[in-house]
Amino acid sequence: MNAVGVIGQVWRYPVKSLVGEQLTAVDVDRRGVTGDRLWAVTDPDGKLGSGKSSRRFRRMDGLLQLTASVERDDLVPTILLPDGRRRAADDLDVDGLLSEHVGRPVRLRAERDVPHHDDGPLHLVTTSSLAAAADEHGGEVRVARLRPNLVLDTPDLVGLVEDRWVGRTLAIGPELVVRVRDVMPRCIMVDQAQIGLPTDGRLLDTLGRLNGASLGVVADVVQPGRVRVDDRVVLGVRDGT
Repeated sequence: MNAVGVIGQVWRYPVKSLVGEQLTAVDVDRRGVTGDRLWAVTDPDGKLGSGKSSRRFRRMDGLLQLTASVERDDLVPTILLPDGRRRAADDLDVDGLLSEHVGRPVRLRAERDVPHHDDGPLHLVTTSSLAAAADEHGGEVRVARLRPNLVLDTPDLVGLVEDRWVGRTLAIGPELVVRVRDVMPRCIMVDQAQIGLPTDGRLLDTLGRLNGASLGVVADVVQPGRVRVDDRVVLGVRDGT
C-alpha cells in the first residue's frame, strides 16, 4: 500500500448531462456520490438526454448550457436557466421550460430502477493524466470537459497512472474505499461547448491517439464514506485493501 496523492476536487452532477457543482465534501454510498445524476431530462420514450445517442441515451443539444445544484435535504436539484431563472426539479413549470430550451417536448424525472450513470458509480481522474492529455493536445484540458466526481492531485506521478490501478483498491480519507473497475471511455461530449467553455472539436481525437479514447477510470464503492478535499488517497493491493 502506498499514498498516491490527495483529493484535489470533488464534483457532483445532480442532473445527468447538465453542468454540475464543485463541492468541498460529500457522502459517497454504494450508488456513488450522493445525489449524483439522480435526475435526468428524458424524451417521451424514456431515453435520457445526453451529449450522445445510444441504446439508452439520446443526444439533446443545450443541456450543457444549464446548471444543476442541490440546495435541499431531499436532494431535489435546482436548475439554473441561461436567462437567470431558477426552478426546482419538482416545480410544475419545469418540464415546459426545459422543453422550450431544448426545442422539443421533454420531462425531468428522478431515477427509478436503472441508474443514470453511463459506466459505473464513481468516476476519477488524476492530474497526471490531465497533464499527459494536455501535452498531447497542445493546450490545457479542462476538468469540466471530463465530468469526473473526484480529481486526484498526483504531483509525484507521471502519465496515465490510473490505468494501472484497474482491479486495485483506493482508500480515500478515513472512511471511503473504492475498487477501480476499468478505464473510462470518452465520447463526443468532451468536444461540446458548455458554460464557460467553447466547442473544442479536437479533444476526442487527441484522447484517441493518446489512450484509445479513454481517460480516467470508473470505480465501484467497496466501503461507503465521506470524501473531502485534501483527503489522502492510498493505493491498495489487487483484489483487496
